[in-house]
Amino acid sequence: MYELKTESFFDSAHFLSDYDGKCENLHGHRWRVVAWIQTEELQREGQEKDMVVDFGDFKRALRSLTEELDHMFIVEEGSLAPETIAALESETFRLFIVPWRTTSENFACYFYGKLTELGFNVSAVEVDETPNNCAIFRP
Repeated sequence: MYELKTESFFDSAHFLSDYDGKCENLHGHRWRVVAWIQTEELQREGQEKDMVVDFGDFKRALRSLTEELDHMFIVEEGSLAPETIAALESETFRLFIVPWRTTSENFACYFYGKLTELGFNVSAVEVDETPNNCAIFRP
């Protein structure tokens, strides 16, 4: 089995709805996203001969996904009143609204799904919200 790994980072703010603890308050992270792709056989011809995929393509794909979230306020759909959303948008806050709770576990699953949609054979995605805490999603 051959496996490639790449990583990217993004900075964003979030909070956990329906949570009793510090993370219920608005706070930010420098998220680290690490993705692995795998294959049993290397490419047999062309520019990618003897490669899993071109590292450049893999890196660009992950960086493009993390760039979409960089310096955003990531909000779970329905966790804020519509008036609050409207007020934030009127103040030009950049919001990224997702249909799931903004946990590291769900971010790992999100990036797994996005990379898979782009055609990568993803074996795992790790999302670190601090240097000591991470979540890993494997199908």
